[in-house]
Amino acid sequence: MVIGLIGSGFIGGTLARLAVDAGHEVVLSNSRGPETLAGLVEELGPRARAGTAEEAARAGDVVVVTIPFGRYREVPQVDSIVIDTNNYYAARDGHVAELDSGETTSSELLAAHLKGARVVKAFNTIYYRDLATQGLPKGAQGRRALPIAGDDEEAKRVVAELTDAFGFDVVDAGPLAEGRRFEPDTAPYNRRHTEAELRRAL
Repeated sequence: MVIGLIGSGFIGGTLARLAVDAGHEVVLSNSRGPETLAGLVEELGPRARAGTAEEAARAGDVVVVTIPFGRYREVPQVDSIVIDTNNYYAARDGHVAELDSGETTSSELLAAHLKGARVVKAFNTIYYRDLATQGLPKGAQGRRALPIAGDDEEAKRVVAELTDAFGFDVVDAGPLAEGRRFEPDTAPYNRRHTEAELRRAL
């Protein structure tokens, strides 16, 4: 597949490396311009190139949105599967009344903005260094599990297969609204769990 990345920081850069290692192509973007990604592109090799956020959104069979949540309205329209790695931190992003009240979730707000996309919340509960180093082969004892949530079953299947290829088991938490169960300050957030442990934590 081609995986577009809107945001190429710690999480985005790590996911790009994992994707390239798994045989996919990546189109990287950030807010500073493609030329600032030359070093990362060179490091990743011929399966990687840099572009604008719009180019990454158009090119990707799967598009990863991995920017501070407060800037989600800047994400260009996407017509494919979107992986939302974001977390809402009021101290960083500013207070959002409907999130503070629990009326909705950050991923649902992104999905409402990206009307043509099939959004799956994933990779938001793991530190980027752990994402880079803790992956294990399928069936390995103690393999870490990561949660996902989304409203489209096919999109979740694709994201689950990617997650498995990156070295992690997957626990489906249900519809996108259930992403609230693994946001910051919940039991699954930034803790290492096996699949059975994660199911209990959720």
